[in-house]
Amino acid sequence: MRMRGFRDRADVAEVLGLLAARLESLPEESIPLQEAAGRVLVADVVSDLAVPGFERAAMDGYALRGSETFGAGAYNPLEFEVVGEALPGQPFTDALRAAQAVRIMTGAPLPAGADAVLQAEAAQETSGRLHVTDAVAPGRNVGHCGEDIKAGEVILQAGRALRPQDLGVLASVGTAAVQVVRRPSVAVFVTGNELLPAGSRPEGYRIVDSNSIMLQALVGRDGGVTKVSQALADVRAEVRAALASSDADMLLISGGSSVGKEDLAPGVLAELGELSFHGMALRPASPAGVGFLMHRPVFLLPGNPVSCLCAYDFFAGPALRKLGGRSMDWPYRSCTLPLSRKIVSEVGRVDYVRVQIRDDQVEPLATSGAAILSSTTRADGFVIVPRDSEGYPPAEKVKVFLYD
Repeated sequence: MRMRGFRDRADVAEVLGLLAARLESLPEESIPLQEAAGRVLVADVVSDLAVPGFERAAMDGYALRGSETFGAGAYNPLEFEVVGEALPGQPFTDALRAAQAVRIMTGAPLPAGADAVLQAEAAQETSGRLHVTDAVAPGRNVGHCGEDIKAGEVILQAGRALRPQDLGVLASVGTAAVQVVRRPSVAVFVTGNELLPAGSRPEGYRIVDSNSIMLQALVGRDGGVTKVSQALADVRAEVRAALASSDADMLLISGGSSVGKEDLAPGVLAELGELSFHGMALRPASPAGVGFLMHRPVFLLPGNPVSCLCAYDFFAGPALRKLGGRSMDWPYRSCTLPLSRKIVSEVGRVDYVRVQIRDDQVEPLATSGAAILSSTTRADGFVIVPRDSEGYPPAEKVKVFLYD
């Protein structure tokens, strides 16, 4: 195949089907709750207690028996004896008797014998006597036991990526540690004699590596952790040593993925493990490849930056998310809007078309080159044209995946 192109190109759906069938979530681990943000739950979390665990005041005011306030009004104030105070964590310990009230603050336990909280502005306290001018029904302004969480309730389900508010709920039921899927480790290798390290300035005929920085950010977005990021020369022994020595859960190789003289990665992967697919019915990113090394997925990503991003999003991203217990679905928000002008595609391949949104219409970017990374920063998102379509006419409503 060298220097003669790809005889056959793999269907995108077939590649994704292989990944879904071959990959499983990584083993679980227990971590402190404070470190669990963004991590994926292994199992449902069931609360063994109620929250709140007691009746409490839902606002500042006076705890009393609601039925005793019936008939109160501006011209018929009712009088109660104020016998004490309840604060959060400091309850009034006696039981209320008839015509008694307790000054109470939000969150404080409701005293025994009380069943309502009268808001402060509906009464006036003078010398230990409370003059009530508004009725309050029993149960009003009271936070009831278990109204937030009931004992035995499933509060979070397996597979959930934990958000800050989820950690708060877990803390409220006394959780100290959680069982989560281990974060997948990823090795990022970037090949090319022409590359300078990220952070350098271009010089002569050499260009700065941008793919490693982009890939590390994508790995973090999808729940992985970059274990190593290494630049490799276009030397077979060096590429082979890097792949053979890596113990990461997933390997990404950017550059050297096609059929040219210095495209070494496909042959090395085939020698060390399994080259499942090489050459995709996808534009851009047709030179991408997918394989396995000791059951660990390996992705050959084109060196052109847009192709690299496209291949990652189509193949490596879903695989990484599955290893980490997440959904393989696209991680982007989407919207549906009409096209301002047509998109032309070719039956038999999937097209990844960068677009802008202008005046509630979708405008395909004129620049389509796989090396023009800035086109992805000018774009608001992308449209996917399926392999059985020749594109879309103007005004056709299309689904846009948004980069933000």
